[in-house]
Amino acid sequence: MRMVSIASGSSGNCIYIGSDDTHILVDAGISNKRIQQGLNEIGLTGNDMSGILITHEHSDHIKGLGVLSRKYHIPVYGTRETLDEIACSSSLGEFDRELLTPVCPDVDFMLGDLHVKPFSIDHDAANPVAYRVRCGSKSVAVATDMGHFDQYIIDNLQGLDALLLESNHDVRMLETGPYPYYLKRRILGDHGHLSNENAGRLLNCVLHDKLKKIFLGHLSKENNYEELAYETVRLEIDEGDCPYGASDFSISVAGRDCMSEVVYL
Repeated sequence: MRMVSIASGSSGNCIYIGSDDTHILVDAGISNKRIQQGLNEIGLTGNDMSGILITHEHSDHIKGLGVLSRKYHIPVYGTRETLDEIACSSSLGEFDRELLTPVCPDVDFMLGDLHVKPFSIDHDAANPVAYRVRCGSKSVAVATDMGHFDQYIIDNLQGLDALLLESNHDVRMLETGPYPYYLKRRILGDHGHLSNENAGRLLNCVLHDKLKKIFLGHLSKENNYEELAYETVRLEIDEGDCPYGASDFSISVAGRDCMSEVVYL
């Protein structure tokens, strides 16, 4: 099993997860050209994809979906409410709406040899989900666009081998930055985004001995930067109640405009 972030940030998200036999994307929020370039770097093309898992309908998660679907006829998975929004989106152009395949939070399904579990997140979208994907004994998850976390989220992120977790903003940068007041309230609210501090606090609840890789993702271009996210999360881990230190884990920031390292499990 392997996992790589093709792009992750407030301007676009696309994560590859796959086994030897089954290959999927979580979100397609960058151009088809960039998605193809990313897949080519790991020896794949759009023709190899078994499905695209969509977390929610915001443009930074579906921007490239129309072109990708038209070109490769890849099934698209998401909650029914998310797919309804996608079907009505004029920005995606024409593509075969029969490719849209509804899933339900907390109802597992199989894509080839990949066991997929969608689970609910709190975000200002129709019915957003995060995804946990297992192949054999190995599990990974992509969890972004969460206004907050609770025990349900913690439970769904237990026992992972790799995790891409939102570390969207620095609270002080956001509060003093140029965004209008309503947008600041939205981002800071329970249906907005996880701050660097809250990403670290969530990690404190899910760290364990076999967690091989942590990617910090979905960074805001205006209200965060890589070094700040990295250092803030590490500090939260080091000062938290869990028995681990940040240096016990491989932590890195998933880039907005570049591929992450490939994690092999």
